[in-house]
Amino acid sequence: MQTNARVMKHWGIVLRVGGITALVVIGLLAWYATRIEQADHAHPQITGTLTIGGLLAPVTIRRDHRGIPHIDAQNEHDLFFAQGYAEGQDRLFQLDLLRRAVYGRLSEVFGRATLGVDENARNFDVRGMVARQWLALTPKERANVRAFASGVNTAARDNPTPIEFRIGLYSFEPWTPQDTLAVGMATVIDLTDTWNDIAPRDVARREKLYNRQFPLSDPCFDAPVTDGLTKIGPGEHCPRAVAAMLRELGNDRSTFASNEWAAGADHTRTHRALLANDPHLRLMIPGVWYLADLRAPGFHAAGATLAGTPGIILGHSADVAWGATNGTVASMSIYRAGPLSPDDAHMVTERFRVRFGGVVRKAYYRDPKHGVFGATATTWVQAPSSGLPMHWTHPVFLVRWPAYAHPQSPLPAFDALDRARSIADALAALRSYPGPTQNFVVADTSGRVAYQLAGDIPNDPLWARGVHRASDIGRTFANIPFDALPRVAPSRNTIAWTANNKMYGPEYRLRLSPQFAPPYRAYRIAQMLRSRKIYDVAYFTAMQMDTHSVMERELARAPQFEEAIWQLTNHTISKNMLKNWDGNIAGSSSIAPQIVSLRRFLAARHGSVRARMDAEQPNASFVSSTVNGIESAKKSGRVTTPLPHESWATFGAVPVLHAFASLGIPWLNGTMLAGNGDALTVHMQKHGFSQSFRAVWDVGNWDAGGITIPQGESGRPGSSHYTDEAGAWVAGTLLPLPFTRKAVAAATADELVLRP
Repeated sequence: MQTNARVMKHWGIVLRVGGITALVVIGLLAWYATRIEQADHAHPQITGTLTIGGLLAPVTIRRDHRGIPHIDAQNEHDLFFAQGYAEGQDRLFQLDLLRRAVYGRLSEVFGRATLGVDENARNFDVRGMVARQWLALTPKERANVRAFASGVNTAARDNPTPIEFRIGLYSFEPWTPQDTLAVGMATVIDLTDTWNDIAPRDVARREKLYNRQFPLSDPCFDAPVTDGLTKIGPGEHCPRAVAAMLRELGNDRSTFASNEWAAGADHTRTHRALLANDPHLRLMIPGVWYLADLRAPGFHAAGATLAGTPGIILGHSADVAWGATNGTVASMSIYRAGPLSPDDAHMVTERFRVRFGGVVRKAYYRDPKHGVFGATATTWVQAPSSGLPMHWTHPVFLVRWPAYAHPQSPLPAFDALDRARSIADALAALRSYPGPTQNFVVADTSGRVAYQLAGDIPNDPLWARGVHRASDIGRTFANIPFDALPRVAPSRNTIAWTANNKMYGPEYRLRLSPQFAPPYRAYRIAQMLRSRKIYDVAYFTAMQMDTHSVMERELARAPQFEEAIWQLTNHTISKNMLKNWDGNIAGSSSIAPQIVSLRRFLAARHGSVRARMDAEQPNASFVSSTVNGIESAKKSGRVTTPLPHESWATFGAVPVLHAFASLGIPWLNGTMLAGNGDALTVHMQKHGFSQSFRAVWDVGNWDAGGITIPQGESGRPGSSHYTDEAGAWVAGTLLPLPFTRKAVAAATADELVLRP
């Protein structure tokens, strides 16, 4: 408290000094707060004994050499309280930032710069959905969430204030149980197809150009898990590969992606099932995931949890491991908005408190009874004197989304996975999983592996390819039954994999998606799985670091692009170099930057239907226009091209940024990751996105597997665990997550006992 007072006094003095820009003020304040942080040694207590209220019995938090908490409690209330306490110690600022992001309250701290982000967030009415999710929980589920929230608040009260609050000059508000449900919505919203994606598809559909402009997949590289390894696409031997790739490149789809694969015990060296998972999410510091090992009578699970969420989201119980990738299927039905007025009973006014900018009011259309909400914020413009609205803009679309129409938290399903004793238990848990729709791969100690698509998918015949008429707003669509979703039955002989691609073959009759993610990563995973008959942890770990791009290799070998690549490199790369390039987007490669630059250019240029039609029948006009377009883009600065001999390690380098980097504060950033892989490789890494963790589980021998994150467990910049995993991450080292009591004891670096 004394430290905050000193900063506040300093801030007041600075504000009274004229002529200093906001950036300088922020920089000075950040420097001063950092000096205070260093002088005060402001670190949470992680050793010894603490007596705190809210517990029923003593709890031990053992932190290993990576700072990961291994929590041992005598009951579930205390287990989740202690998990909340540990996360409050390590990730308090991140919890607050996530909460503000999903509620649309960032502008209270960052000012008008984030007002647009807040306005978009309020479209989803997270607060309203969470209120209804809370009512749907059982008393036991509510008790566990309350315990977690109490732990967060106790940590916030009893530990030093994180430096970000000192820099931003604001305080942490008490965490509520509903906040826990809300931050769980952050990933739901990130992984959900939105009306902004659907609107342009509607134009193509009405012009009868949909299949050409938005192909469901690339048939040359299809790798559906339900068909097995023997039926993957012809790949590089496909005569129309380049044309199909250009159609895929024409759509700048989200790079949120993931990889997973698993092999039953009949295919492994140890005769135990193996499972690998690496979700691709935002690359930032602190990272998306918080690692933990949680133990109480009747409960033992370990792996990764989303910050602010109790339990384990992706990882394993004592008997079952599971991984997930985004299903990339349709989840929303969009309707044109009919006539609306500001007096409509469903219009709700939201107030935004903007730091140094007063209050802004926006009106939103919400009708939870009929399960629809307005797709865009409506604007109320206030008269300066009266403050009354002068005019407004009504929403363009109305949206029906299962998460809004029938709000259910996914936490109970993950809690059931944490307690699963078999694949049967895991599949039973997934029956109640509401979404976002995910491809789940599960494995158990019997050596069996299974695949299951799970989540609410409305059986809307448009499949998010277009917009329904306003008169159809009363038409609803039942969710596809769980048993009708794609699956692979449990078996010791099963090999399963997904990478956001089309997961079914020609015999499956439902479309499910407007357009699946490009299948190139999935094809490469299947290719590597097919190259061996027996697998082990080391091979699965090496697969996660693979940088071979099947698509970009095809581009490099396509004759029609030789001149374009020469143009990019000022004629320094020969035909033989292109022909013999191994397709690896590796750090040492000087060809990879040129190929990636070409792919980016083609993606930007060939978004039109006409260009993709030309690409199917390449001619002199198509080739010359591509070359001329590159030259023009280079001159205008619209395309950044590499130097002739620049390596991908340099050209493709990716920073790991803190939220305050946008304020001109670089001292809180993480490490710079050298270029290694790109958006289309299994080792996915691009600006702002990457693998968010890499895990391989040797099912049943949990101490032999492991999980690694890009930076570190702690979100406190002064901690030794802020970026301590970066070296292992870059090297592709799989770090163990101790699970047995013996392994945890051997790995313990710090031990804290919480007593009631």
